Amino acid sequence: MPKPKPTGFRLFIRRLFVWGGSLAVLGALSLVIAVALAANSLPEFDELKASQNEQMIVVRARDGTELVTLGPSYGKWIAAPQIPQVMKDAILSTEDKRYHQHIGVDPIGIARSFYVRYRDGRWRQGGSTITQQLARTVFLNNSRTFARKLREAVLALALEWKFSKDQVLELYLNKVYFGGGAYGIDSASRKFFGHPGTELNLPEAAIIAGLVKAPSHYSPTADAAAAVGRGKVVLGLMQENGKASAAQVAATDFKGIKFVSEGGQNSVRYFTDWALPQLDLLLGDNDQPIEVWTTLDPRLQSAATDAIQRFAPGGAQGALVSMDRDGAVLAMVGGTDYVTSNYNRAINAVRQPGSAWKLFVYLAALEAGYTPASEVVDEPVTIQGWSPRNSNGAFAGQIDVRTAFAYSKNTVAAQLGNEVGFSAVAAVARRFGISTPISTVPSMVLGSNEVRLIDMTRAFASVAAQGKAIEPYGIVRVATTDGKVLYQRQAKDGTALVSPNVANGMTDLLQSAVATGTGAAAQIGRPVAGKTGTTTSNKDGWFLGFSSGVTTGVWMGRDDSRPVAGLQGGTAPARAFASYMKIAVAGRPVEKFQTEMTAPAWKLDSEDEANFSGSPEDYYYVDENGNLIEPTRGQGGDRPGPDPRDDQVGDPNGTLEPVAPPAAANEDFLNEATGKKSAGGQNRPPQ
Repeated sequence: MPKPKPTGFRLFIRRLFVWGGSLAVLGALSLVIAVALAANSLPEFDELKASQNEQMIVVRARDGTELVTLGPSYGKWIAAPQIPQVMKDAILSTEDKRYHQHIGVDPIGIARSFYVRYRDGRWRQGGSTITQQLARTVFLNNSRTFARKLREAVLALALEWKFSKDQVLELYLNKVYFGGGAYGIDSASRKFFGHPGTELNLPEAAIIAGLVKAPSHYSPTADAAAAVGRGKVVLGLMQENGKASAAQVAATDFKGIKFVSEGGQNSVRYFTDWALPQLDLLLGDNDQPIEVWTTLDPRLQSAATDAIQRFAPGGAQGALVSMDRDGAVLAMVGGTDYVTSNYNRAINAVRQPGSAWKLFVYLAALEAGYTPASEVVDEPVTIQGWSPRNSNGAFAGQIDVRTAFAYSKNTVAAQLGNEVGFSAVAAVARRFGISTPISTVPSMVLGSNEVRLIDMTRAFASVAAQGKAIEPYGIVRVATTDGKVLYQRQAKDGTALVSPNVANGMTDLLQSAVATGTGAAAQIGRPVAGKTGTTTSNKDGWFLGFSSGVTTGVWMGRDDSRPVAGLQGGTAPARAFASYMKIAVAGRPVEKFQTEMTAPAWKLDSEDEANFSGSPEDYYYVDENGNLIEPTRGQGGDRPGPDPRDDQVGDPNGTLEPVAPPAAANEDFLNEATGKKSAGGQNRPPQ
């Protein structure tokens, strides 16, 4: 019998199955082709290991310890066999418990996600697998569009097509973001716990696994309690999935975890802000993650910070620079608190040095033939209408150069400067590294020119080096994170600035200034050579000196240049110097200078000695004619000295051109170095 013709409904169902099946086969075929093409275009495993989204700069101290990490931190790459099993179990229990059953996309997980959405009325859990998260991390963004999700699924399938499960998990655990700038478990482990990712224990692994859900919220640096709470949730999931026994969970002690305190925003940043811009000159264009070994000594940096904070007068700022005998910067403090003011006064501030400038006056005199024993006369003198006076208003008559320097006799410095020539003094200052403008009016011998602390410290270090030029430096070596050396500093022999005899003569004078003169507070129980500096109405206090191969300069004052009661170079700055140097030279052998310390032939009488430390009334400002005027007797008592730049144009004695100071890293530089958008204008000096 003939078969009955199918009814309209049966015909529709048949066609639906035929066309649906055909479309399904076609879709599956298209998906396979798309996944195959995507897999073929994926980078090789080693390429994916090496790829980073932004540059990371790890800055290390001279002993190799990490000072600060700028930009995203990726840590060391940990191969799959070296990843602790507790870390694998924790992340899979939290993010993808069916990881070993799916092929990159988990239909059951997606269905469960939709069911929970239907049941609760909102999305409570995602259906993304670890492989999908890896695809999003490496190749895509976090936009919530259907097109992005489709590309994510295709890439996830392609990843599992091309790589093994162990390789995908290895990529994920070394690349996923865990908060606090840390990418990968090694970086997270070092940042939060202070040890490599290969040493993670159960509670630490639980905390790290819990960070993936909301890195900024659960990060230990943001909220340690929230991080621990989330870690306990992860531990419970591990028990549910059979990755941790009830006994293990009960024995896990989260209270015993010690989180590493958040670092980076401390005085070390004054140093890194100065040193890192030098990478542009040392490396040129570079976008690789790098490690930078520096000269900074963390112990000495801590001592320097403590000295400035303890001795800087209330309302005043302080700065310190300390160098080893070859110019390696051991410590640098640019202010009392980096968090409240990142302006680096050790590098950028220009202030009058007062009598500390006499270093160059006496160097010029010694080079011209004077010796520490040469006779000079401390008496009233007028030079081109300018009449300097001594701080206590008294005159000693005939004395030797050593005495004049030890007791900072202004009249003698003026006579020596006039005799050798103010241009000669300026030339010596420039030769020894002063990079700011130098005016050659007579009052320049008393420190009316503005200078930088790092330049003055460099000059004293060159004297300590027997008259050879010292170049401050902060970077020793630069290497990629996989060990390829990009830069290695070579030792340099400094150019001779003056003969050793002149340098030794200057050291003789500097010893006297500390032993019996204005710098007595800087004594540290071993040979020290140095000089104080105090400016108009106690606006600036300086002490610079050296001992046992370490040269240190200290400055204190207010940013607005207002007077600071009682501030003199021989008080707070000298005490800060001594406090720091006792620690800086503690492990070094006592070194005698080439010249033995000889006490000045002339001594202050008891009345003069009582007043030798001076008071605000003992100091003077320089008027527009170059004359020293007593603040309490002249008009405008607290007027500052003249701007040395006023005499630059048309100066008959000639003014040397300034040299640009070492650059400090501003926000733009750091953003550019780490691949972030420029914020601009974040490192301006205080107004």
